[in-house]
Amino acid sequence: MAELKTKKTKANVSAFINSLKDETLIADCNKIVSIMKSVAKCEPKMWGKAIIGFGDLRYKYASGREGDWFKIGFSPRKAQISLYLMGAARCTELISKFGKHKAGMGCIYIKRLSDVDEKILKKLVKFSFDNAEKILNSK
Repeated sequence: MAELKTKKTKANVSAFINSLKDETLIADCNKIVSIMKSVAKCEPKMWGKAIIGFGDLRYKYASGREGDWFKIGFSPRKAQISLYLMGAARCTELISKFGKHKAGMGCIYIKRLSDVDEKILKKLVKFSFDNAEKILNSK
């Protein structure tokens, strides 16, 4: 069974954010860190080279595959910000009020924070953080 390549590192989250080229993206990332930190009540950690995660989660699928991951997180990608919020896309009432975004299996994609409602984002972050273990271990 292949081992997950993305692992928690000791890289500095602030240094990573400040290395980004766009001032708006830096501000958005700092605000997302603040929102996620207020919900998770823990410090952010770098996962791989470009993912910022909060909380530790050990998962084990029915297939026997197991590993470590974070409960909530995000990554500032070139085209958009990927919000890793397991199950949040299924919160249809909140998502319908969220603002301009795209949703995938475990991610919500936004171009910039100003495109979405930050109060709704905080609710989605809280839902995902509170339910991450149950959602991930149900696979």
